[in-house]
Amino acid sequence: MPRIHIQNKADDLESKITPELWQALGGPEGASFAEDEAGFRAGIADAAYLITATSALRPYRALIPGQLRGIFCTSAGMDSIAPFDWLPQGTMLMNNSGVHADRGGEYVAMALLMLRQEMPAMIAAQQRGVWEKHYTSVLRGCTLVSIGTGALGAAGARAARLFGMKTIGVRTKAEPHPDFDRVVAAADLDSVLPLAEFLLLAAPLTPQSQNILDARRIALLPKGAGVINIGRGALIAQDALCDALDAGALGGAVLDVFSPEPIPPGHRLWTTRHLVITPHVSADDPAIYASDSVKLFLENLAAIERGETPPNLVDISKGY
Repeated sequence: MPRIHIQNKADDLESKITPELWQALGGPEGASFAEDEAGFRAGIADAAYLITATSALRPYRALIPGQLRGIFCTSAGMDSIAPFDWLPQGTMLMNNSGVHADRGGEYVAMALLMLRQEMPAMIAAQQRGVWEKHYTSVLRGCTLVSIGTGALGAAGARAARLFGMKTIGVRTKAEPHPDFDRVVAAADLDSVLPLAEFLLLAAPLTPQSQNILDARRIALLPKGAGVINIGRGALIAQDALCDALDAGALGGAVLDVFSPEPIPPGHRLWTTRHLVITPHVSADDPAIYASDSVKLFLENLAAIERGETPPNLVDISKGY
């Protein structure tokens, strides 16, 4: 069995992979564990696979040896370690896409209900000390457009369908997806934005997707639309979104990701009208994150050992 090195961050309180957890889940014997550079250098020297978070990997990219067969990141987004010119030729890069789906789907369900019931406006009224009634309708029959049809986007679509909503997915190619009633290519995004009573951003951040929701596209959304972002902050032109919210062109937004993070004190996001902020917590469940990541790695390792393509292999030409 190939030897595996696991690099944790010393201050990681949510997704640390401990020797005890590794053993309990049936991880191969002989794995090494470290939290600092010295431990990384020692552990990686003769390892075949590395398991680590992108934030833990970032400082050590130049130290990756050529013999490494694969790197499994306990993160779904790869933008923080791009470009991939540091990756040795022949070394596979994998992510943990799928681990976030259940938690992310519940977050989208929460956000859809909050936006449909105009909770951002009622929270604002409460803060002003004003008794202000908002009578709203059910979600049934409304349309959710999701930019991104991967694990998070699909989970959001499944949540929407529980409420009887219509779902439209936007992906690189207009290939059918079981969780969406309709799928369009990214090149045709503008054609479906006027239908988006609710817009979900759940795409990876790449040069092509950066600011995909710019001022022009925000203007294509129907008046009163709700926006949810669980992808990356840089998918949205934030100032343009704040302008639309403050002007009342949009009904509200629930955002979990921002650019930059954390949001600096005094930033206009803190006081933008009808905006609900959560601090990048939408899809992580500390109770199961590490264990689910290990299980997913072991599934990918088994596929590799069978001579198959690992299901979580990252296409570095696309960045996800």
